[in-house]
Amino acid sequence: MKQRAISAAIFVIAMLGGVFGGAKAFYVLFALITGGCLWELMGLLFSAENSYLRWRKVMGTTLGALPFLVYGSKLFNLFLPVPAGAQFHPYLFVAEISDNVSPILMAIILLLLFVFLLFTLELFLKSDQPFTNIGHYLLGVVYVGVPFALLITISYWHDNYAPLRVFGLLLLTWTNDTMAYLIGSRIGKTPFFSRISPKKTWEGTLGGILCTFLIALLLSRWIPDFGTAEWLLLAGCVAVFGTLGDLVESMLKRSIRIKDSGALLPGHGGLLDRFDSFIFVLPFAWLALMLLEG
Repeated sequence: MKQRAISAAIFVIAMLGGVFGGAKAFYVLFALITGGCLWELMGLLFSAENSYLRWRKVMGTTLGALPFLVYGSKLFNLFLPVPAGAQFHPYLFVAEISDNVSPILMAIILLLLFVFLLFTLELFLKSDQPFTNIGHYLLGVVYVGVPFALLITISYWHDNYAPLRVFGLLLLTWTNDTMAYLIGSRIGKTPFFSRISPKKTWEGTLGGILCTFLIALLLSRWIPDFGTAEWLLLAGCVAVFGTLGDLVESMLKRSIRIKDSGALLPGHGGLLDRFDSFIFVLPFAWLALMLLEG
């Protein structure tokens, strides 16, 4: 229990330091989180008997991290905006961050090149299921890389890094997860999804959702970046998709018969265990904000 509390304290301090330390600290923090989650995911997807296991994990992590790493270059102004008079305008987003589309194009181009490189490498790496391996690599992009890239748009909506937005979304997710666990462990009796997560109960799930909406109301008074309707909508995204994200990762772990994705955080498992809900929330939170603010 003491070790669990210490690792939780260190984790929270690191997260707060990264989120409130400025745009560059945010970028470094979530680049490490993205890479760590991908490394663990590749370790889950590729069996220990797989040939060239370490190389495959490196390739899967690198490919999956590209959307965040390249799109995040917006924070450092590494790419210039496309001139207003340019004939080619592939705007993928409506928000102001889309004014700098070069990082988006660069990320897409690098992803395509890297994917075709993986096709070529699988010709020479010893494996009986090369296309299954390629599917694992692409799963890392979709499941981890793209959601964290979308977090950049959420946190950098109007040409300024807004740490309170990131903190608020993290707080909603942590509230949902933590209160669902605490309430479920105290009064939970009715199984919620016993096939995937035997310990999850309806009492805990509904308790976590209620607490999440209460926190959203408090955030609407404290953080003016979003109005009350937006915070409540984000709470709804967390309540639904955060819960589903936890179940999806549990489904993955049960399919390969392991308990935790890693052991980086003693008593808490790995990074993927800590961010499974948050990752699943991000695409839907991004879409909700696009519809309201775009």
